[in-house]
Amino acid sequence: MEAHDYEVAVIGGGSAGYATARTTAAAGRRTVVIDGGGELGGLCILRGCMPTKALLHAAEVRHQAKRSKIWGLNPGEVGFDFGAVMQRKAAMVEEFASYRRGQLRDGRFELIRALAKFRDPHTLELDNGQAITAGQIMIATGSRVADLPLPGLAKLGCMTSDDALRLESLPQSIVVLGGGAVAVEFAQFFARFDVAVTVLQRSPHILRAFDDDVAGTVETAFRDEGITVHTGCSLIDARQDGNDKVIVYEQDGARHEVRAEAVFHGLGRSPNTAPLALENAGVETDKGRILCNAQMRSSTPHIFAGGDCAGPHEIVHIAIQQGETAAHNMLHPADPRSMEDRLLISVVFTDPQAATVGLTEKAAETRGIPYRAASYPFNDHGKSIIMEATHGFVKLLCDPESGEILGGACVGPMGGELIHEIVTAMAKHMTVTELAATPHYHPTLAEIWTYPAEDLAEKITH
Repeated sequence: MEAHDYEVAVIGGGSAGYATARTTAAAGRRTVVIDGGGELGGLCILRGCMPTKALLHAAEVRHQAKRSKIWGLNPGEVGFDFGAVMQRKAAMVEEFASYRRGQLRDGRFELIRALAKFRDPHTLELDNGQAITAGQIMIATGSRVADLPLPGLAKLGCMTSDDALRLESLPQSIVVLGGGAVAVEFAQFFARFDVAVTVLQRSPHILRAFDDDVAGTVETAFRDEGITVHTGCSLIDARQDGNDKVIVYEQDGARHEVRAEAVFHGLGRSPNTAPLALENAGVETDKGRILCNAQMRSSTPHIFAGGDCAGPHEIVHIAIQQGETAAHNMLHPADPRSMEDRLLISVVFTDPQAATVGLTEKAAETRGIPYRAASYPFNDHGKSIIMEATHGFVKLLCDPESGEILGGACVGPMGGELIHEIVTAMAKHMTVTELAATPHYHPTLAEIWTYPAEDLAEKITH
């Protein structure tokens, strides 16, 4: 067997890469992590989940304070210090990042701060002049902000999510391009800090991966807050006009313009794989995304990938699972593990929050899977009425014969938390009858799940 410098080399020290490295190192494999990013920690900690949720929570607190007259309170003018908002976010990110830096440097595996590319399937050239070889390799290089679709937008100087996290002051108005999670979360953040916001989305609804009833609820809530939402839009052109940035778009066959001080680029992210020279390793990609099987193996069997560079879901807990799955399959090739999406969770941290697990109606219909569905609204639920949080509903999908829960959706207060009741139920293959019979305390938000469960249980004939 050919000797290599390392048994396992991991390119990227984010969530997927770290999960792989800690697992192989714990099993005694000589492991190296190679990370050439400007900062250690990965997207989630540095520029993704943690900083954005810190900002969204600040916006939520201000929003609730401003509307607190509903409950008989009189807070007066609810102002804000944007510098302090951003400073708290930065302090929290540094706390999380310093912990991850400590994990990467604690000696369980070697850490090399360099950029890597493939010379051949087992050899990595580093930009520090070094070259290393490894028996097995994990690629976990994450993603970058996607390229803009129009040359005019590139010239305009659009704000990315990375830029937004470094803002020192807010614009008076902004056009948000896109209707995915990043776009809509930032749209509501800006609006709740008094920025005039217009959202332009190409598909018929924002959050196009969700069922239309879920996406439509978030759109309604946005419009109620004063956010302008235009869907079914095709971007035509972009230009600077004095201090204004002008976006030209087509909607329903008519040409329109919208002006704002700033434009936010929320049109997605792309796999960060171009610098890797993957062709030298025989690793196949599709639009930059590394093609992997369910065991997280690439087209070159000893090379694995995970996280945003592999997809198909850019979600941190999945990246961790992918990293652990890849590591297991490196260590135990005769007893492989596979990723599966039966319990796929998606959460968007707008207000109302939108969350799903498992099967959606849209996916069931596309894949021809039979199901029954029932929903129940928050505007007829005691605890949410008390909270004055009445946008939205919960929905359950079940097998029409057995009643086993196939999926759930929650768009409403604390949706990202409430969905985990259905994750747990599905993990144990519970039926709607069993969920309906499970005790729920009153008055709580969680008890709302019993209503669609009871509705469906009455229709199951077994």
